[in-house]
Amino acid sequence: MTIADRWLLPDGMDEVLPPQALRMESLRRGLMDLYYRWGYDLVMPPPVEFLDSLLTGAGTDLDLQTFKLTDQLTGRLMGASADVTPQVARMDAHSLRRQGPVRLCYCAHVLRARADEHQGGRSPVQAGLELFGHAGIEADIEIVKLALASLSFAGANDVHLAIGHIGIYRALAEEAHLEDDVESLIFEALERKAVSEVDALIEQHISDASLAAMFKQLPRLHGSVEVLERARNIFANGSQAIVDALDQLVALQHVLSTAYDEVTLYFDLAELRGYQYHTGLVFAAYVPGYGQALVKGGRYDDTGRAFGRPRPATGCSMDLKQLATLCQRAPSHDGIWAPMEEDEALSQRIHALRDAGERVVQQLPGQSTDALAHFCDRQLIYRDGAWHIESLAN
Repeated sequence: MTIADRWLLPDGMDEVLPPQALRMESLRRGLMDLYYRWGYDLVMPPPVEFLDSLLTGAGTDLDLQTFKLTDQLTGRLMGASADVTPQVARMDAHSLRRQGPVRLCYCAHVLRARADEHQGGRSPVQAGLELFGHAGIEADIEIVKLALASLSFAGANDVHLAIGHIGIYRALAEEAHLEDDVESLIFEALERKAVSEVDALIEQHISDASLAAMFKQLPRLHGSVEVLERARNIFANGSQAIVDALDQLVALQHVLSTAYDEVTLYFDLAELRGYQYHTGLVFAAYVPGYGQALVKGGRYDDTGRAFGRPRPATGCSMDLKQLATLCQRAPSHDGIWAPMEEDEALSQRIHALRDAGERVVQQLPGQSTDALAHFCDRQLIYRDGAWHIESLAN
């Protein structure tokens, strides 16, 4: 191993340097303040939990993404958090146990065993919000609104919002009484958008002509708003669960089309992302130039059941590192360069400036770098018996 190799970071692990670190921190503060103004309380989950608690109610995907380690005190297996959402669900169900709707937000480092397929990171900074205790579409709409507000605050333009509903596929599968292995085959074909393969499987395993016709249309129902009207006609004889799911999609579409006409809406009724975890409406927000959704969310009712308190729940999450790249600005030169002298008046002036929110950098003895290297655009100059701020551009 060479000296250079010794300091290499593991694949998928990255460090954040200036000025990006400051940009991320400013974004974090702004997002948490935004959520606070909407009534969301901040929580700080631990970075490591016992594995049986951390993975309770979670799907196999999260298990595969979780780093495991042994607790030296108890000998029990622990896991590093790969997704904050289940931890927050535990907090709501077990730690807080509040009555009525509960709004929680967070921002925490997570660690993942596998790199993201598109963006490569294994150490995201996950920010998000969760709304527990309300089963109505109003809660989902609030989460979507805050997802779009988060992107707007981060500087995103030309947002494309993909929307689906897990409940439609689930209702069809339950009504068809499919064997587990058959449902797995249909599910995988739907995920791959293999329409002809879906048709063949349905013809082979579903004898009810009406149900088969509805199932076949599912992978074909994707596109703009007109998809919802087509779905109304196709599922006219569907179960109440399907009718309710379409009602929710229409309600969301109406709100978004009215208040967010700059956002491009895309509906995909065969979107099955997070099927093991999500139970209803799901969404993902995309921005041109990024290979993966910047914000993902949806409904995941009854996650708290494993903790003895099943509750309706909906939420969304995002990677702060990715959001911070939306608005790449050159480092701002907004500091004040000051000498390092034993002067009480100078010390008082610097103290007052820092209290007022100014960034003051003092030149250390023998320092070779100048004010511009430290992003200062002004300097303190002693003139006429007082310390004055002057522009370095003069």
